[in-house]
Amino acid sequence: MPEKLNGTYRPLAAFLADLPQRIGVAPQALLVISGHWEAPDFAVMTHPQPPMLYDYYGFPPHTYQVQYPAPGSPALAARVGALIAAAGLATHADAQRGFDHGTFTPLAVMYPQADVPVVQLSLRDDFDPAAHIALGRALAPLRDEGVLIIGSGLSYHNLRAMGAMGREPSRQFDDWLCKALGADPQARASHLLQWEVAPAARFAHPREEHLLPLMVAVGAAFDEPCERVYHEDDFMGAISVSSFRFGTLA
Repeated sequence: MPEKLNGTYRPLAAFLADLPQRIGVAPQALLVISGHWEAPDFAVMTHPQPPMLYDYYGFPPHTYQVQYPAPGSPALAARVGALIAAAGLATHADAQRGFDHGTFTPLAVMYPQADVPVVQLSLRDDFDPAAHIALGRALAPLRDEGVLIIGSGLSYHNLRAMGAMGREPSRQFDDWLCKALGADPQARASHLLQWEVAPAARFAHPREEHLLPLMVAVGAAFDEPCERVYHEDDFMGAISVSSFRFGTLA
């Protein structure tokens, strides 16, 4: 576990560090859908050695020195693009994009050796839940090819209310999200398509870019049960957050 992690993030770091063991199978590659990349259609990173993208400001100097030198995978990127196109969804290759912090932050803890190829995939900037669930369904065959699909976001993301103001709204939305994901697959998808009517939904997600990666994961494991694998009631001192897992690698 990185020495610079303080007590605030230590439970999350411990969970991330333990994930490879929980998964139990070494993935051939990682496909990350990050809440920090939006494009007019589904953009696929094709760089064979992705650079770092420090897409934040005002943080300590050491956070701009993080390196995560995992290789990209042009072959996986091509496969991802082909699956998306075959599903009738618009996509394009991006040869310049680097790893943003929605990718390199969790992966530096999960796979610190940076020896697993990584491809990053954007959200679509219209934020259509149905399109992102459809994207996941298109990507489902990758799970039988040894690719671990990771939706990187946050189940509560209101940066203006990360303290006591967010305590009750985050609990309300987290409770709803857990119940919605625990429903049978068809009902689960229906709930997510109507996520805005959930308790405190727009308080929890003024913009839904951190929720949509979950939609992709749900689509990719559409018929499989969901397990909540991480939960805190006092993240950042007040906030309820959860992470979920769908199925296993084949």
